[in-house]
Amino acid sequence: MICTKIGPRYYATAPLSQKTINLNRTSRVTKLDDALQLFDEMLQRHPRPSIIEFTKLVTAIVKMKQYSKALTVINQMKFTGIPVNIYTMNISINCYCRLNQVSYGFALLATIFKQGLPPDSTTYNTLINGLVLADRVFEAIKLFKKLLRDKQCEPDQYMYGIVINGLCKVGHTSKALELLSFMETGGSCKPHVQQYTAIIDSLCKDKMVDRALLLFANMKEKGVLANVITYSCLIQGLCNFGREAEAAKMLRDMEEEGVSPAVETFNILVNAFCKKGSIKDAELAVQAMLRRGLEPDVITYNALVDGYCLRGDVDEAKQVLDGMVERDIVPNIITYTSLINGYCKKKRIDEARHLFHEIQNKGLFPNVITYNTMLQGLFHSGNPATARELFSKMQAKGHAPDICTYRILFHGMCGNGECSDALALFRLLENKEFMEDMGLYTILIDGCSKCGKPNLAKDLFDELILKGLKPNVRAYTVMIRVYCQEGLLGKGKDLLRKMEKNGCLPDSIMYNVIVQELLKKNECEGAANFLEEMICRGFFPDSSTFSMVLHLIRDGQEDSRLRSIIQNLSSGERKDDRTPNLGSGFTS
Repeated sequence: MICTKIGPRYYATAPLSQKTINLNRTSRVTKLDDALQLFDEMLQRHPRPSIIEFTKLVTAIVKMKQYSKALTVINQMKFTGIPVNIYTMNISINCYCRLNQVSYGFALLATIFKQGLPPDSTTYNTLINGLVLADRVFEAIKLFKKLLRDKQCEPDQYMYGIVINGLCKVGHTSKALELLSFMETGGSCKPHVQQYTAIIDSLCKDKMVDRALLLFANMKEKGVLANVITYSCLIQGLCNFGREAEAAKMLRDMEEEGVSPAVETFNILVNAFCKKGSIKDAELAVQAMLRRGLEPDVITYNALVDGYCLRGDVDEAKQVLDGMVERDIVPNIITYTSLINGYCKKKRIDEARHLFHEIQNKGLFPNVITYNTMLQGLFHSGNPATARELFSKMQAKGHAPDICTYRILFHGMCGNGECSDALALFRLLENKEFMEDMGLYTILIDGCSKCGKPNLAKDLFDELILKGLKPNVRAYTVMIRVYCQEGLLGKGKDLLRKMEKNGCLPDSIMYNVIVQELLKKNECEGAANFLEEMICRGFFPDSSTFSMVLHLIRDGQEDSRLRSIIQNLSSGERKDDRTPNLGSGFTS
């Protein structure tokens, strides 16, 4: 028995007289063990197969994404005296780039020059692509420009595509458009649909859908035929801006052009309709898929489950899940998490808990989003002890809580009078990002004030300022309410002005909080001042504020300015020209 060493493994082969090597297998192997055994056999053959056959085998290993093994095989080839060529070197460069080791790729480029092997377009394409993959896009562009300037290599379609993709990746869509224009007018090759599609997709992601549609029209005028990816990008872009009707028309247009929509294309529409609450339209889109012979996949069903849950139709969502199983489509953790969320929002917590345990029995593992959903549901349903127990189990099973987990946990604990425990847990956090999260500070400040610990709330606010953190409008709102509830109206007003000076402008919620707190203390003059200010800034008193003002007017405690403000509002004298709905109570 003959043994050949490859890396840490040995592959035994029968003597060559007992086995015939079929070199036609080199490009067709799909399993790593088979590929390595075939390589072992090829090494034992006399005479050995040509470098072309070895290169085919290495290419097959690369297609399996076994980049390290491919490099090991190439090194073994060199060690046994098999000569390598530019194709083998290009494969090595590609492997290093895929392993995020671009510097080794450039080292091989130097070796290519030393060996007198002229690098080809594939060599440079691979290096430029490696830089893009490593998020070193500007270095990739620098190399591309050098190749153009020094005329070292004539860029081909692939090279232009890599650079355009890189520019889009870093948000330089305008530069990508300039390069596309250069290709159209003076480049070595005209742009294909792939280059247009990359830029159309980037424009859509940059919220420039109309510009993307214009480029799409320009592409068609130049005789470049759009493919399913092009149409899908545009449909996604339109749906992202609530233009589902145009997206549906785009789907019809693509079919008229002879381009068949894919399941992914329909999924974009189904998901958009579901998020908008148009579940009927989503179901119609699914029926259209089926008529075209396309089978809905788990993503389709997940969108439907989520759509029904958003509408509160949890039982219908459960029927969708059952329908998945009947069609032999296995629900994933996203499916179950959406349904658990639906049960929690309907306060059907027992069903949510049952489903949470059921999925683990099915071999699925809850992720952090699943745990967050359950935690929120337990707190909202009045089960704080069970929620904290689940949080402990989550950590015990190795799931690291994210910032949303802690926000849910602290909000739930504070809402159940456990502010001290929440603050103690906050002090134990080791993650700097969590310890400086404005959302967590705001929850704790608000919780302490509602738990009757205003001094602790003020200390926390002072603490975040000392840390150099910048409060947002929500944090300022909570703190101003604390001052108002303490009767420190002057400090509340001072903080409001300081907030504006720091570049944080008050919103509708803040004004309503201030007016309500002033009205509670019968500070009608101050309330009227802030009412006028908020209306002048285009904000509108909410229903709670209106109710409080109307109550004062009905009880004969009205301030003449408050009555005048309400009368002006009722006659539609608002900055944004919207007429408020005052209800039926204000007639006197």
